[in-house]
Amino acid sequence: MAVRDVSRARRLWQALEPVHAVTYFAPEPRAACQELGTKGFWMSYFAQRGAPLGAAPPELITALFYNFHPALVARAVPDVWAVAPPERFLQVRLSAVDAALRRLLGPEAIGSSAVAEAAAIARAAADAAPTAGRALAAANQALDWPEPAHLVLWHAQTVLREHRGDGHVAALLTAGLDPAEALVLFTADTGLGMEYMRSRRGWPQDEWAAAVERLVERGLVSGDGGDEREDVAITDEGRALRAEVEAHTDALADVPWQAVGESRAERVVELAGPLVAAIVAGGGFLERNPMGLRTSTPVTGGS
Repeated sequence: MAVRDVSRARRLWQALEPVHAVTYFAPEPRAACQELGTKGFWMSYFAQRGAPLGAAPPELITALFYNFHPALVARAVPDVWAVAPPERFLQVRLSAVDAALRRLLGPEAIGSSAVAEAAAIARAAADAAPTAGRALAAANQALDWPEPAHLVLWHAQTVLREHRGDGHVAALLTAGLDPAEALVLFTADTGLGMEYMRSRRGWPQDEWAAAVERLVERGLVSGDGGDEREDVAITDEGRALRAEVEAHTDALADVPWQAVGESRAERVVELAGPLVAAIVAGGGFLERNPMGLRTSTPVTGGS
């Protein structure tokens, strides 16, 4: 698939997502959370991503994040809000991301006109993102804009990717895919590995197998979810439904970029390339990640 065959909204997500993902994959934010008293990866993850919502209960985070098993969330939330209030995690998140991006990008890039230009365009898109029915986008959009430009770019992509994610959940609901089913179908389509995705999202084997069986009954996958967990293949019907979900997601995510226009949106893709290359080279982004995002080639995976 040629780059230009990918929708504009997907190209922008591919181009900018690693800028946001340092929040979870770079060592600085995790270390900062651990200094506060969090334990393990997931407590820091749910704290940093959930903090814009306030002291959200596990039921709310599970509902909005959609594809995590409730028990995985409940092991971290609400205990994490006893470690520190959400306001403190927001402060720590911003300062740690600042440190991570300064290390990964270096002083020349941090102060460059390219970062300033990309940040200005991305901010315009984030400000134009509609938030009706999009709780995570709204919560992040309501936060004060940080400074300087590299943090503006990071915050803009945080708003935009949560805007995209909120819309993706709507597309999954429309397609009749519950959280486990959505993960199984996504994994069968992208080849990320059933055991990898099941464990990364905390799904017990019996519930994962049940989701596989429901998809088999709908004709969306073949195989089973038992001991041969990797022997699940997407069918033509499943691939068509996935394509429909992703097209719906992209259409909903394109509204902010319509506001800035085609040329400015494509300029962001151009400007982000060297930044993402530096982030990847510095270990700020995982080569294998649950989003199915590859930085070297276009992807057709979920958001």
